[in-house]
Amino acid sequence: MRCPARRIPIVCGAVLSVLASGSLALAHTGPPFPIVSSRQAGPYEISVWTDPDSTDDGSAAGRFWITVRPTAGAALPAGTRVSVALEPMDRRGQPTTGSAEPVASDPARRFAALVMDHEGRFHVRVTLDGPLGPAQVDADVDATYDLRPSPAMIAVYLIPFVLVGFLWIKLLLRRRKSS
Repeated sequence: MRCPARRIPIVCGAVLSVLASGSLALAHTGPPFPIVSSRQAGPYEISVWTDPDSTDDGSAAGRFWITVRPTAGAALPAGTRVSVALEPMDRRGQPTTGSAEPVASDPARRFAALVMDHEGRFHVRVTLDGPLGPAQVDADVDATYDLRPSPAMIAVYLIPFVLVGFLWIKLLLRRRKSS
């Protein structure tokens, strides 16, 4: 069972392309989803979207996008402050709080990233305070780890399939030659 030298670059190229595509797949962890949609609270209409990834390394992977619109239809006043607080629901723990900063200099769109230190259910509280008055919305969210395997593990999982395919093609070529 010798492999002709001209097939080695083809097999190596296929393996390298699989590894390269695996690293591209890690660039996106999934789209955010709404946990509060156009809810009226006080003088505001508030929407909250989240991408609740939990981490063990202490990085702030729990991301929250908040859109705030005054119900009166005017622009959001400049002095409006928005904060996000997380509290674990499945175990004891201190609430984590962060300030939601404007996105692209638009005071109506805010972003906050907080640490979600374990997989499980969290209570989310978004609090607003500003010239129009205070407001608050609450929601719950399930934090999960990013469950995608690493590129090296994808390669390990694919190697048996590549080898079986290689042997099958080799068998087909051998049968074609003998007939």
